[in-house]
Amino acid sequence: MSDLDVGTFKLLYENPLASENDISEFLMEGEGKVYFENGKMRLENGLPAKEGQKANYVFWLNRDFPEDVLISWKFKPIKEPGLAIMFFSAKGRNGEDIFDESLAKRTGEYPQYHHGDINAFHVSYFRRKEADERAFHTCNLRKSYGFYLVSQGADPIPDADDCTDSYDIKVLKKGDTVSFYINELKVFEYVDDGVTFGERLKGGKIGFRQLAPMIGEYSDLKVYGVL
Repeated sequence: MSDLDVGTFKLLYENPLASENDISEFLMEGEGKVYFENGKMRLENGLPAKEGQKANYVFWLNRDFPEDVLISWKFKPIKEPGLAIMFFSAKGRNGEDIFDESLAKRTGEYPQYHHGDINAFHVSYFRRKEADERAFHTCNLRKSYGFYLVSQGADPIPDADDCTDSYDIKVLKKGDTVSFYINELKVFEYVDDGVTFGERLKGGKIGFRQLAPMIGEYSDLKVYGVL
């Protein structure tokens, strides 16, 4: 039986990301622009890329999900360079909601997310920002607090000019294991011992992050509980 057998999951959340009505529960941190073309959501920086980290942003879904989940979405790079990241299992470092007023305000700069007031996993699955990333394409899983690179695999997504359709992206977090898939191909798997890089992360929020000047297209977001 495949790890992704639909019979082992229960649908918790479904969103086509097709129009403005679909993003009423999302919150933007930073100066990101959200718009829709051909029934799909596009994210783009609102500040010029020369602003560096200030031009980057995170688009959070303001819902909490359990510890064991399957997160599924479709992605297509429209413009590069840039970087696309999915945050998941995001909570305050003491278990708070990430939007708790006691936590420091976040405005899109990356250090606020890996050395700030929250814990999270973050998988970067389309990396075309720096020269070394463009020369050797990988998908990276990091765990925070901290900036721990805990797993890595080859990125099968072509450059934006060669993409003719969306790619199916999936993150499966089950027990102590995080698995990452693109078009059903397992890219990497990480087993968290709960010691080496801090305690195992529980449930929390998910969010899309992009680095300027990338434009990315997203659709068909689904989150399942693991039975």
